[in-house]
Amino acid sequence: MADAISTKRVVKRVVVAGGGTAGWVTATALVRHLGPLLDITLVESEEIGTVGVGESTVPTFKSFHDYMGVNEAQFMAAAQATFKLGIEFKNWARIGDRYIHPFGILGKKASWMADFHHFWLHANARGFGDELGEYCLEWVAGEANRMSHQYAPNMGYAYHVDATRYARFLRALAEPAGVKRVEGKIRNVDLNPTSGFIDAIVLESGQRIEADLFIDCTGFRSLLLGQALGVPFDDWSKWITTNSAVAVQSTSVDPAQPYTSAIAHEAGWRWKIPLQHRDGNGIVFCNEFMSDDEARARLLAEIDGEPTVEPWLLRFKTGMRAQTWHKNCVGLGLANGFIEPLESTSIHLMMAAVTRLIEDFPFGGFHEALTANFNRKSRLEFENIRDFIILHYHITERDDSGFWRRCRDMDVPDTLKERLALWREDGRAYKLTHELFRIDSWVMVMLGQRYPALGYHHLAEMMPEADLRRQLAELRREVAGLAAAMPSHPDFLRQYCPADKPA
Repeated sequence: MADAISTKRVVKRVVVAGGGTAGWVTATALVRHLGPLLDITLVESEEIGTVGVGESTVPTFKSFHDYMGVNEAQFMAAAQATFKLGIEFKNWARIGDRYIHPFGILGKKASWMADFHHFWLHANARGFGDELGEYCLEWVAGEANRMSHQYAPNMGYAYHVDATRYARFLRALAEPAGVKRVEGKIRNVDLNPTSGFIDAIVLESGQRIEADLFIDCTGFRSLLLGQALGVPFDDWSKWITTNSAVAVQSTSVDPAQPYTSAIAHEAGWRWKIPLQHRDGNGIVFCNEFMSDDEARARLLAEIDGEPTVEPWLLRFKTGMRAQTWHKNCVGLGLANGFIEPLESTSIHLMMAAVTRLIEDFPFGGFHEALTANFNRKSRLEFENIRDFIILHYHITERDDSGFWRRCRDMDVPDTLKERLALWREDGRAYKLTHELFRIDSWVMVMLGQRYPALGYHHLAEMMPEADLRRQLAELRREVAGLAAAMPSHPDFLRQYCPADKPA
């Protein structure tokens, strides 16, 4: 009966509970696409700090901005952003190893029946073909610290952003467009005694804010979806055992590279994110194998510049809520789930969810088919990213610590087992519609982690060797020429989007 009653609701009033990146991305997207149809209120407290480490993104961030009509140069100047062509991995398969996961396309499609890497594997088996990354513009440009999408408008790239300044930039877009901001901490959540839906949130000031739809952007606390509605959390820490991070900001020492660095250590890994005005740094670890004090000392000893703030500690648990959308509440960002910082997927998951919400907005009320479809897509996307993150830890040859031995020897999800078997036996990789990471991403990480393919698609053998040698050589020259024509990454930033003065 409660569901039948709920379907008659007219959904117009929306409350976004929480600010930060998740809250302001959500409010900005809703007001830009559905503004005339909705009454949108965002509730946040200046006293509650944000996690503040979501400073690295993936290429869908640019697509989302295009979708919202955000001017790239203005956004980058305001967020003191830099370009990101991929991720540099050090010490992951073995201590001393280094590889790049680029965001670009590998080579060219030689046949609609087989991807480029099959032709490269065929060439490699015959003693030629050079390094696979040399056929990817983003890889070559990143290694040379060059960047300009004016030379190659189809480049695959993302950004490094100052999370606090980015939220402020979005707020400046959202409020003039009609989003109402309310300052205050949430004291409690009022549930309807009949339907179990959320009727209102009540602030510490006593102000009661009612709405038809509530969007939980309250971070790890998940005040609405997790605490008030009791949606359980599916814990994935048996596969991704890192559970802590120490973060710090520092002065920049070297010119900003167009990639994030992920440097593995004996109990996890460390990140470096170059911005226009500073670096973002952090160390991710499993506290079974490294103490908080050890992590803090390790981070401060290894960063390049001088710290500009006191380091801060974060605890997290990898996993997601059993339902992203339950009754009249949708959890976005950390309130819904987290798959650790590796590969920078948190902001993507939140942007993808708000895009789905706009597409599936319940103007006429809530019903089971709508929420079930939304939840199914959300879970598939989370689980695919989960498997990609596990991949980095699992296919390793490191034997120098209990942490890495456990990662190497652990039982992984069946979905990942299948992918690894397909790659190992036949060099096959795939991407389904709901998935974030492309075939080329899986290929570059598996090769970078020293997990070679034993076979490849035999269609590659149909190309005469002389033709394959010629085509590969021409492609390498084309990629190298494009990269060489680009300005340095720092020079392009100064020309295209010089940073605003710090606020």
